[in-house]
Amino acid sequence: MLVLRLLNVVAPAYFLCISLVTFVLQICVFIPSMFRDPSTTPLFSPALLHGALFLFLSANALGNYVLVIQSTPEDLGKDLNLGKGAEVADWLDGSRSPGSALPSTHFCRLCARVTQRHDHHCFFTGNCIGSRNMRNFIMFCLYTSLACLDSLVAGMAYISATLSMSFADPLAFLTLLPHSISQFFSGALLSSEMFVILMLYLWLGIGLACAGFCCHQMLLILRGQTRYQVRKGMVVRARPWRENLQEVFGKKWLLGLLIPVQNVESNYRRQKEK
Repeated sequence: MLVLRLLNVVAPAYFLCISLVTFVLQICVFIPSMFRDPSTTPLFSPALLHGALFLFLSANALGNYVLVIQSTPEDLGKDLNLGKGAEVADWLDGSRSPGSALPSTHFCRLCARVTQRHDHHCFFTGNCIGSRNMRNFIMFCLYTSLACLDSLVAGMAYISATLSMSFADPLAFLTLLPHSISQFFSGALLSSEMFVILMLYLWLGIGLACAGFCCHQMLLILRGQTRYQVRKGMVVRARPWRENLQEVFGKKWLLGLLIPVQNVESNYRRQKEK
């Protein structure tokens, strides 16, 4: 448990550090290098277009990241007076009373709360993902993967111009890292250029991981399932995929694609307020 609590602190710090480094590289290195192209007009230069795109992706990624943290899943244990700690875990496991476990709920020991439609605990946000912040979490994964892809393309263009190399050959990117390491230790490659090359592979890994996670979550949503239900082998009631999407994204889903907005309330909460 101590290792998990430590990871709950280290992972958000790691994400924020990577975000800060990416922002500094884009604003101070990649975008200024694009202004050096004399063949483009200042108004529609690739630097301005790329800068606007990067700021849009970054604002959505960080905005949804903040909303995932702020939209903490509600603690059902307080509403149902189930107690705290091990007591709540006993109720949910059914060990306190046969058949007393609540359906579609889970007690997270890191957050110390009972959440409705629990999916998983995200260490990079330090928060549980449930019915209240699922849409923001998916948008966070989507825009993080797009921001990493944007940074990867800009970084490759910078390295291509700086080192006078071409990435037309697919094997050029695969052989870039070992070739750069040998050049770095021989003194033929600057430390700043080596750092950018390392960031290229880091952006690739983070982008692919976030994209894969986003696609996996979307598949579960279409099925009306959560990761917790799949892991526990719980059977869910079959519903049309449109209803499953609307439950998570709401009717104004297009607005959530353009700007970070608060997630819609779950069906459970609407029923409770009635």
